[in-house]
Amino acid sequence: MLTEKGSQNLSDFTEKNSHENYVEITKGIWHISGLGHSNAICIEGNSSVILIDTLDSFEKGKILLQFIRERIGKSISTVIYTHGHPDHRGGAGAFTESNPEIIAFAPITPTLAKTAMLQDIQNQRGSRQFGYTLTDEENISQGIGRREGIAYGEQRAFVPPTTLYQQDSVVREIDGVNLELIRVPGETEDQIMIWLPDRKVLCCGDNYYGCFPNLYAIRGGQYRDLALWLQSLDKLAAYPAEYLLPGHTAAVIGRDQIQEVLLNFRNAIDDILTRTLQGMNLGKSADQLAAEIVLKPEYAALPYLGEFYGCAEWTVRAIYSAYLGWFDGNPTHLHPLPPREKAEKTTALMGGIQSVLDAAKKAFSMEEYQWCLELCDLLLDAGQEITEAKTLKASALRALAEYETSANGRHYYIASAKELTE
Repeated sequence: MLTEKGSQNLSDFTEKNSHENYVEITKGIWHISGLGHSNAICIEGNSSVILIDTLDSFEKGKILLQFIRERIGKSISTVIYTHGHPDHRGGAGAFTESNPEIIAFAPITPTLAKTAMLQDIQNQRGSRQFGYTLTDEENISQGIGRREGIAYGEQRAFVPPTTLYQQDSVVREIDGVNLELIRVPGETEDQIMIWLPDRKVLCCGDNYYGCFPNLYAIRGGQYRDLALWLQSLDKLAAYPAEYLLPGHTAAVIGRDQIQEVLLNFRNAIDDILTRTLQGMNLGKSADQLAAEIVLKPEYAALPYLGEFYGCAEWTVRAIYSAYLGWFDGNPTHLHPLPPREKAEKTTALMGGIQSVLDAAKKAFSMEEYQWCLELCDLLLDAGQEITEAKTLKASALRALAEYETSANGRHYYIASAKELTE
């Protein structure tokens, strides 16, 4: 979402979520945040430690292991992945010396066949989204935590699970600790929550964290079923938790506060989903709805629903595509002109190449950066004024980055600008 100098708001938000914190939430349960991009949770058993998530890199995992040895003084018997995202399991290799059981759940819906054929483009777009190629000055935030270690040359150290559950819930007693592992699909298809009934602690993975969630990832991927995500949030709220430990950002403490936060978080998502579907049913296009639907003021004002990671506009577009597909119902769009032919005809109608280039420069000078981008794309699609159009487009991308509140969007603008000019 674009606002006035949104990058400053993003920087302020990140400052609150990037300091290393090793907090004993309740006796024998530690919530570690700000060490890696994601959080980790240590649960002290009778003679060992149960570790929930392993941070994003081998090097960060080693730092956490040293903390466990010095502060808790017990070996790790069990590792539990809340889900399969690399920032939550990239440090697993640091904890293998004690040969722990590694627990995960299989995805509720399998990945689309042949998805591996998209590895190159998804890696490229993922690098742009997370700003891996950016400097610390350019990458002021990751939105929900500090920069991932791989931006500094650290390594992933993935370890596959030794226990992979297919069912929806599992009750375990591990080294004197009672746990319930419950499937809660949301940000991922393999997402689980961990409930510790004796301590009233609920570990929710990435189905809740303290900003507007990434309901659609601009790096690309399968639809994140928001209706299922809402059901999972209802499950979370049904537990009498006194401590809610998310996979990113700070813990939420106190039963009333947890209920309030989860309800607002849930209702904000539900409102976007409902209004989008209602608008679709009226025949509105994705572009129309993305322009109309924003977070309601009562949600936008909440500190844990700032659009610093995901945003409402991208969510609307993802919902539209998931429920109705690419076609917006306008027959003009059934067989549109090829991009080059359309660009050539459009630029001719606008007075020619130089006229369009002059208009793009004027748009930039008037701080109409999005219009500048669209005019530059007309030139590029037409194969005209390539160097000048690329340079101007890069400048507009950098300008827009200063107004982007989403870390993902800001990274994508700057990384794309660098690709155009390097």
